[in-house]
Amino acid sequence: MIIKVCGMREAENIREVEQCSMLNDQCSIDWMGFIFWPKSSRFVSQVPAYLPKHCQRVGVFVDASIGDIMSAVDSFALNYIQLHGQESPSYIIQLKPHLPADVKIIKSFNIATTNDLAQTKPYEGLADIFLFDTKGKCVGGNGEKFDWTVLDAYTGNTPFLLSGGIGPDDAERVRNFQHDKCIGIDLNSRFESVPALKDAEKLKAFFQNVKM
Repeated sequence: MIIKVCGMREAENIREVEQCSMLNDQCSIDWMGFIFWPKSSRFVSQVPAYLPKHCQRVGVFVDASIGDIMSAVDSFALNYIQLHGQESPSYIIQLKPHLPADVKIIKSFNIATTNDLAQTKPYEGLADIFLFDTKGKCVGGNGEKFDWTVLDAYTGNTPFLLSGGIGPDDAERVRNFQHDKCIGIDLNSRFESVPALKDAEKLKAFFQNVKM
């Protein structure tokens, strides 16, 4: 199961979270996310003095220009591009030729009911991975879960990450969630002391519990 920790920004916190996630010389965090949306309280305005060395780097964008995305890909050596806005299928078609061949695309969708799953269909074959988040007032980081049983109705071919308000007390619920297209989870606000600062000890305990 892939574990993504999103909304990172501060160099020492990045280092601390990465170090605390090392279990038996392996990093429990597979992907670390950086948010490039200026309106976010977790916005990354410059390259931190330290970037993760043991996990993949994900850049999160909201209706950004292709130029802005490519600048971040170069500066942060990103492995994944997460599109978290209203990006259309045609936008992804335009973006792909600009990306290095090994950089993959994640497209997020806000989910509340089974009807919301229909929006994924035009993106099949364009995005490498989907991310299912909670519908809320903010663009991500709302700290609220949606009804995961809604995803029983998802029959697409694209694998997905489960997101939206997953917190320290949800390890058992995550372990018990089953869907053949679910490849991992996305963690953010429920593990923070303040926006963009993760509680390393809460993450460490969660990693141990979720991998039981």
